[in-house]
Amino acid sequence: MPRRPKKPRQLVADGHVYLWTLRHHHRPPQDGKSSDCRETLTLQLAGTGGLLRIVFAEGPGRYVPGGLPTGSGDVGDAQGNSLNLHEPGSVRALLDAAVASGWQPQEPLTVEIDGWCLLEAAAAARTEGTPNHPVQLH
Repeated sequence: MPRRPKKPRQLVADGHVYLWTLRHHHRPPQDGKSSDCRETLTLQLAGTGGLLRIVFAEGPGRYVPGGLPTGSGDVGDAQGNSLNLHEPGSVRALLDAAVASGWQPQEPLTVEIDGWCLLEAAAAARTEGTPNHPVQLH
């Protein structure tokens, strides 16, 4: 049975369950072209009110495509760092990078982070494979 795209997915990390969703946003087309494309990954420690929004907005030296020729959920920069935000391992790498940068999942606050600040560390973690951080899905 296919997964419902609007239903939050679950990620288990360090004994905690996180709910996460990914959305692609852009302004309505102007002159036939969409503008201000962005991917927003939202994470929440299950059972709390706090949300983390990691936003990847398009800009010079950055790509946030909405489909072909690259896949949905792909983000990257001119330095060769890239992630597919539909992959649980990428979500885990971004979660780890956000916690390392000071996000506290237990705090019942909504926090928004520029995803480009986390991309290099998260992409490096994905490349290394981080064997001591297994990903569990439910």
